[in-house]
This record gives sequence, structure tokens and C-alpha cells, in this order.
Amino acid sequence: MQKGNIGVTTENIFPVIKKFLYSDHEIFLREMVSNAVDATQKMKSFAEKGEFKDELGDLTVRIALDADKGTITISDHGIGMTEEEIDKYINQIAFSGVSDFLEKYKDNANNIIGHFGLGFYSSFMVSKKVEIVTRSYKEGAKAVKWSCDGSPAYEIDDAERDDRGSDIILYLDDDCKEFLDKQKIEGLLQKYCKFLPVSIAFGKKQEWSSELKKMVDTQEDNIINNVEPLWTKTPSTLKDEDYKTFYRNLYPMQDEPLFWIHLNVDYPFNLTGILYFPRIKSNIDITRNKIQLYCNQVFVTDQVEGIVPEFLTLLHGVIDSPDIPLNVSRSYLQSDREVKKISTYITKKVSDRLKAIFNEDRKAYEQKWDDLKLFINYGILSEPDFYDRAKDFSLFKEVGDSKSPESGKYFTFEEYQKLIEVSQKDKDGTLVYLYATDKEEQYSYIRAAQDKGYSVLLFDGQLDVPAIQTFEQKFEKSRFTRVDADIIDRLIPKDDARKPELTDTERDNLSALFQSQVPKMEKQEFMVEVDALGEEARPVIITQNEWMRRMKEMSRYQSGMGFYGQMPDSFNLVLNSDHRLVKEVLETLNSQLSTELQPIESEIKGQEARLAALNQMTEKKKPEEITQEEKDDKANTQKAIDEQKAKKESVLSGFAAKNDIIHQLIDLALLQNGMLKGEALDKFLKRSIDLIK
Repeated sequence: MQKGNIGVTTENIFPVIKKFLYSDHEIFLREMVSNAVDATQKMKSFAEKGEFKDELGDLTVRIALDADKGTITISDHGIGMTEEEIDKYINQIAFSGVSDFLEKYKDNANNIIGHFGLGFYSSFMVSKKVEIVTRSYKEGAKAVKWSCDGSPAYEIDDAERDDRGSDIILYLDDDCKEFLDKQKIEGLLQKYCKFLPVSIAFGKKQEWSSELKKMVDTQEDNIINNVEPLWTKTPSTLKDEDYKTFYRNLYPMQDEPLFWIHLNVDYPFNLTGILYFPRIKSNIDITRNKIQLYCNQVFVTDQVEGIVPEFLTLLHGVIDSPDIPLNVSRSYLQSDREVKKISTYITKKVSDRLKAIFNEDRKAYEQKWDDLKLFINYGILSEPDFYDRAKDFSLFKEVGDSKSPESGKYFTFEEYQKLIEVSQKDKDGTLVYLYATDKEEQYSYIRAAQDKGYSVLLFDGQLDVPAIQTFEQKFEKSRFTRVDADIIDRLIPKDDARKPELTDTERDNLSALFQSQVPKMEKQEFMVEVDALGEEARPVIITQNEWMRRMKEMSRYQSGMGFYGQMPDSFNLVLNSDHRLVKEVLETLNSQLSTELQPIESEIKGQEARLAALNQMTEKKKPEEITQEEKDDKANTQKAIDEQKAKKESVLSGFAAKNDIIHQLIDLALLQNGMLKGEALDKFLKRSIDLIK
């Protein structure tokens, strides 16, 4: 029997392994099974090179649980180890048998998993004792047994084993007995070992026994992995149904993907995989982390940020590369430079594939655009260079004719610019892109624009509006405006607006009447203005400033813009002074209140004239030169103005409160914009019935 201490620089190596080297204890099983597969792959490589002449036999790696003994055993039929090799590769953990093997067989060892000499020691994260019973494939080799209880002390002794290979026996710690649960282990094998290149058996397949009324084991091994996953095969040998079947296996509850990209590159790095475009209507966050990263068919992580560009983390599928630089526990990246090369390649490959699909079958591409545009817009927003790739296969969708809502056509950016460049330029030569975010809620605004001969785009996707700022930066002398951002004549101003045929006092009185009756709403503000919109236009229109609304919407997605998100929504309530109902309100006001308002308005004008004169007298004086009498005179005059204005406001408010037309017009405008609810809606309905009577 040989005894000794493992060659480490500190006796605290095992606590370090257990607590810090590996962030997740469950990956011990991945490392143990990967090592077994590694040993098996080496055996196959020796046979292929003629260095092993005998039969390879059954190469299945087997995992067994023994609840009574509290053990997990991982068995392989690989190359095994001699006592000298155990001393080198197990006792001297600074060395890696894999490194030696790769150097010797570098031309024929691309499928060897083990890059990490410390992988075996992950077993001590969950074990109070580990045994290795092994026999080398070399002629005349004897079986040996190595054991260690988690301290640097170890023992090597003779053992009994009929054939080559290794059994790794883990005696689980008392706080790790969860790993004796069959379902737990099967779940971990499915997670980490589902696509390993050597068959992995865990127990036997089961079938229902009608006699025993329960599931019983059969004689057939329960193979948990697919040794030749789809991404390892040549694309030309595969059919669409193969890709769809593989997707269903990866994501059983998902809808059929839009399409997929098969990655297969061996220079300047090795990368294979299949990326699927899923159907995503909204909610970016719940669709992330669906790409699985493998290293030579060993599952590593589904946190692929950095390897895959941010916008492509929405994709589903598999990436497999031995060249992705991982740390010893395969849990995070180590080299930004190499990762950047892979990320750039994936972006290019995805872009090329999208462009090819667009060119080959545009109609089919258009049918998928509503699902696809989330990826494209995300890429445009998050990757500075992606716009230049995407502009040739990105589309705008037109709302379509109001009489045929399904008639919306698709245009490339260049095609749409040509469509609107004549009709939708304003007086300054700026090309105005009109858009709607909801063709039902904004129907009347859309129709007003279409009646003017304008085209309206449908931006109803989650990232359509945030992408507008990028479009405005990229498109020459262009701006985007939602159809309800202003009255139609001001959306694309062609010339100077027509002046309203009202006096300043009449406009002010109309504004005050309606402003006094606009209901108070939480986080919503209304400003009333008067404009001449024509006799056929609606009497009251609610608009919302494009810039302010866009800032609030962008605050949902961009950090540092929370200030805008906290601000109230600001709306304009525009009165059409040309409409007969607004004229009727004004006429009623003049006939009923002119006698009462005239002296008040005269007093206001007189006091305002006096205040202007006082300001003119003191405007050239320094502050210290203005007398107290002059200050008091100005203050008293301003107070008189404020009192008369308050008196006028009270008169106008009292009149408006009793005027059903004012309330009805305000409520109709609110109703059109989905803002009339609760008690206000109930009052509107009752008033509507009374007006019909």
C-alpha cells in the first residue's frame, strides 16, 4: 500500500474547491461524467490510430446510485490509469493528463472534452470520501484503488477489476444527500449531459406492470443523451422537419420557430450550433437566456451575454465551441478578445441569413415580419453597426386604407421614402413620417391623415417607437410624428397657418370656459387652445406632444430617463372655432354674459395699461432707486388685476358648469381617447340621453 500527500501548495485546497472554485455544487456531476467521456474518447482515438488492437466493447458510461451506502458511482470503459498515472494526474493536481494527451494527439483529438485539470476535484464539493478503482488499457496493467477523505492524505492499494476503465465512487456528505434522489440526478444528467458524444446510461428503462400495478425496470439501458445532436451534422443532410423536431425537443412548450440558422465554422475558431428565431410578440425579458452554450457537447451555461450580441439573446438554440475561453469551473468567460470575434461572426451570420431569406422569398418574409421586427429593432438600438446591415431587410408596415384595414403594405426604408417624398414634406423640406401605435384607438386620427392623402405607418411593436430616434438620426432631414400629436394641418405644415377669426378676448374666454370643466385626472394635465380647423373638422380634438410622449416611452427602456417617466402626461385640448357647436357656445356666452363681463374686462384692461405705464417708468431705474411708493403702486395694481381675473374666471366657470354642450364636447373628446371612465362616463351617458330627448 502506498500512502502520501497530494501535491498541492496548501492544505486548504479542498475547502477552496468546495466553497469558491465552483459556484454551483451540482456541476460536480457534469465534471465527473465529462471525465468519463473524455477517457472513453481517448480510448476510441487510440483504436483509430492503431495503438489499441483489441475490441473496444461497450463504451457506455454508467451512473449508479446506492442509497444504503450513500454513494454515486460513475463508471467508464475508457483508458483507465496505472498507479504512476494516478500519481501524476490525481496526486499532482498541477498537471493535466488531458494537456499531455492533446499535445501527443493534437491532430486527432478535437473531440476531447477535458480542458481543466482540476475537474476531478469538484467531486469533493459533495463528498466526504472519494475512491477511484481503475485499470489501464495497457497490456499487463493491474487494477489499483485510490482513496482520499478530503484532506491532502491519500492511499493507493491493489484492487480487483476484470477490464479496463475506471469507477469513481463518491461517498456523499451528510448535507448533500439530495444527490441520492433518482429524479434529481436524472434532471442534472438531462441538463448537463444531454448531448455528450458517448452514451450515458442511468438505470434501466421502465414499463408499466399490470400484474404489479406499478412501473418496473426492463433489461434495456436508460440512455439519457443523444450522441449526435443536430448541430454536429452537415446542414445539407438535414430537412426542415429535422430542425423543427430538434426545436420541439429543446423547447417542448414553444410555438414553431420562424426560421433557423445553422452555424458551422472552423476558422479562425471552431463554432457550431443552431439558432432559432422564436415567435415573440412582446415581453423581451421572459424570452432571454434560451440559448444553451456547450463546449464539445458538454452543457456550460444558458447565460450567453457577451458571446452572443445582446439583441440575439432573444434567439433560442445551441452554440457549441471548444474555443470559448472559460475559467476552470466553466462558469464565466476569460478572454474578451476571442469572445468578440465569435460575437461578430454570429452577428454577420444572422444578418446574412435574414438578407438571404428576404431576397429569396419576400412575401414569406413579410408574413413573418410582425414577429421578426422585435429582433431587428433591438439590434438597431443595441448594436451601433447593426443598422447598416439591417437597413436592406428591415421593413415598414403601412396601416392601410381605413376602409380595408388588412390592406397595409410592407416597404423597405428606401421604398417608403420614395412613396412619401412628394406628399409628406413640410414647408421647410423635412420629410414627415406619420405613424400610429394602435389602429383602433387612433382610428379617427389615421383617417384624417389618409383623407389628406398621407400614408400612416403602424408601429405597434414593443420596440417600434424606441427605434424612431435611430431612424431620425440615420434618415436625411426626416422626423417621425404620431398621428395624434397635433391637428392634421399642423402635423405636416405646408404654409403659414390661417389666423382664427376671433378676437383675443373671445379666444381667451373660450379657453377659460373649457379649461374650467376639464376633469382632474391623476398624472394627466390638459391645456386648452383655440384654432380654426374648418367647419367639417371635429369640434374638440385631444393631441399629445410628440417629443414629450416619446421621452416618457423611452424612459421605460433606458436608464437615466426616469425623470420623464415621473412627469404627468400632458395633452392639448384643441377647440375648433369654425365648428357650429363651438360657435354656439361662444354666441351664448356673448348674449348671456356680455353685460356682466364688459365692466370686468374693461377694468382688467385699464389696470393692465396702468401696470405697463408703471413698469415703463421704473424700467431704467436701478432697484435701489425705486421708491417704496412706486413698489406699492405696482403691487396694488397687480393685485387689482388678479382680483378682476379671478372674478371673471368665476363668472365663466359658473356659466360653463351649467352648459351641457361644453361638457358633452369635452367628454366626447375624452371618450375617443379612452380617457372617460367611472363616474364621468356614467354622467356622460345620462346627459346623452337627456340631450336626445
